[in-house]
Parts: sequence; C-alpha cells; structure tokens
Amino acid sequence: MNLVTGGSGFIGRRLIRALEGDIKVVSRNKQKNYETVIVDFESEGLSSSDLINIDTIFHLSGVSHDVRDANKIRELYYQVNVRATKQLALLAAKSGVKNFVFISSTKAGGRSYDDTCANEENHNSPEGIYGATKRKAEEELLKIGKDSGMHVSIVRPSLVYGPDVKGNLKSMLYAVEKGWFPPLPETGNRRSMIHVDDLVRAILLVAKDKRANGEVYIATDGTPYSSREIYNTMCSILGKPTPRWSVPKVFFDIASLLSPRIKYKVNKLLGSECYSSAKLEKLGFKSKKTLKDMNETEF
Repeated sequence: MNLVTGGSGFIGRRLIRALEGDIKVVSRNKQKNYETVIVDFESEGLSSSDLINIDTIFHLSGVSHDVRDANKIRELYYQVNVRATKQLALLAAKSGVKNFVFISSTKAGGRSYDDTCANEENHNSPEGIYGATKRKAEEELLKIGKDSGMHVSIVRPSLVYGPDVKGNLKSMLYAVEKGWFPPLPETGNRRSMIHVDDLVRAILLVAKDKRANGEVYIATDGTPYSSREIYNTMCSILGKPTPRWSVPKVFFDIASLLSPRIKYKVNKLLGSECYSSAKLEKLGFKSKKTLKDMNETEF
C-alpha cells in the first residue's frame, strides 16, 4: 500500500491518480474516494497504526509559499519541513516501510553562480528559509535511510507547471489573460521548469529503482525558458496575439533602484534559475511535455 502526504495539493492529486494499488492519503481534510488520515503536521504526526501495511511513503507535505514574512514564522517552517519530516521517516523505518520518497525543492541546493545549470553536486547556499529547511530535511532523511536500510530517495522539482497550476505561474497566467502583464524584454535568462505529469513520472521512477536509494535528483523538462519565452507561450495558450513590442529592460533596471523589495521582484521575474536533470535522465527519465503543453494532462 502507498501512503501520500500532501495528497490534496497540486502535485499530490496527480500522483494519486497515477499510483496503482491501494492508497492512503494524509491530509488536513477528508479526501473523497480515498482512505484518509486527518493530520496537521504543524501540531501533530502519524502513529504506528497509520503505517500498517504501508510499503512506500511519498512525502509531499510542507510549508512553501506562506504569504507571511518567512522570518516571522521560522518556527513553523522548521516544525513542518524538518521536524515532522524526520519524525515521519523515523516512524516509517521502525514500522518496516520499504521506500520513502521526499519531494524537496531546487531551492535546497541553491543556484549556480556562473552560466552553467546547477546540478546535485552544487552545494550553494539554500534560497531562503524554505530552501534551508528543505536542505536540512534532506540531510536528516539520508542519514535515517543509511542507518535503517530504508530506501530513501529525494526529488528536487524545478518550477512546476500544468493544469490548475498554483502560485506565481497562476498569477502570471491570469494577468496575461486580463492584459495586465507587460510584454517582457528578451534578456536571454534561463529558467528551468517541469510539467506536473512528468514530475509524477520522476517520483514513481525513483521510488522503484534501487539505484535511486540514498540519492538526490533534480527534475526538469530539459528545456530552459527565458522569461519572454514564458510570456509568449502563455499568450499562445490563452489564444491571445503576442505583442511585437516589449517593455525596455532599462525600465526594470531603474525600478530596481527604488527599493530592495522591487529589486527582488525584478530578479525573480528576469533572473536565471537554471538546473540540470542529467542525473535523473541517466536513471531513465525522459520528459514528455514542454511549457506549451501546460494545459494538457494524463493523470
């Protein structure tokens, strides 16, 4: 039997549809059509009885895009992303669970400081409290796996897209549809992404392949996109004509001088976040979709 935490989320819903056999979902709310364990990792955890007959755990639950100041809720990030993850893994090992797959983030490894795409060997500073807590959880899990013999694999997804996408991509898509989003300049930046269905395939692959034991894998669709390319693709998906003009980059450069907050947003919009999934591809992974397939789904 498979157990999925975070099964009600964007990625979790697709993973559940792709899984075969019996499934148990861990969520804060009852999930229709699935056996559900109601748990809020902010204040509680699972019991050994919840893991009876569980062979594989897919741990997707975590705190990521909390709208509050991350520094003010640092304890929440450490409680959910680190302590609850460690507690679950220890209980899993004690209960005889064979496989534990942890969905981390590329932010745990940090960005590359040159023009290359970062890989699993890069150990740069994690990005923010989210990246830092994901990195710490990874370290704890790999140690538990080594000590217990439980198969532990870690997947670091790049920015995930697909039908019903959440977060910044959803906001950008909505703004482009309404005509509020300015045509971005072509800066040649590179941003790695992956379709949610391809991410699900990657997750299932590392859960089954013995070579993935004790390993960390970055997941991308293998095609870095510039911010302008993302904008153009969204226009195409929405059936909107692509503007032939763009807001000059100098406008964004000047805006960045106004405040650190605006500079941060401009860097997020026009900066590079490029990652390599060559290690995952050596395991046999091959993406089937690109950003133009954002609204398509198989699961």
